[in-house]
Amino acid sequence: MGLRLWVVMIVVLAMPAAAQTSGYSGQESRAIKALSAEETADLLAGRGMGAARAAELNHYPGPAHVLELREQLGLSAEQIRAVQEIFDRMSAAAKPLGAEIVVAEKHLDEAFGSGSVVTDTVRGDSAAIAELQGKLRAVHLTAHVETRVVLRPEQIARYDILRGYAAGAAPPAHDHRRHSG
Repeated sequence: MGLRLWVVMIVVLAMPAAAQTSGYSGQESRAIKALSAEETADLLAGRGMGAARAAELNHYPGPAHVLELREQLGLSAEQIRAVQEIFDRMSAAAKPLGAEIVVAEKHLDEAFGSGSVVTDTVRGDSAAIAELQGKLRAVHLTAHVETRVVLRPEQIARYDILRGYAAGAAPPAHDHRRHSG
């Protein structure tokens, strides 16, 4: 065998060892293995964490961002009040759900950490977490739907531009009968 073939063989044989380093490396010391500290804080604070992306990217603005952009959007006092109420309801519903998710993830993590986890625990805890995540997502998506009703089409289009979404895309028409601002 030539030297070049030996070098190629050594490189090929070394590749699987290097490829075995997990993307999870360094996460084994987390308090809850499935959640980063940031994810835990976001859940406890009631933040969306991308749960309402389907709404956000389809011209259904989020109440938190609408409030942040109130001046640039030219919101009326009535619109600000309405969006603040939506945000407050969303937050009041999201925080306890986020806390429940954190507790459920901690329970599942502890079951695995104890070394005594059983299939039924995994199935039950996973289903409970998924149900809570679904409820939390619905809370955030619903807030986007409610917020959209408060805004005028030109405010939604401006919101999309300010958030960096397609500048030329206009939101589909919606019912403005509930507008008061």
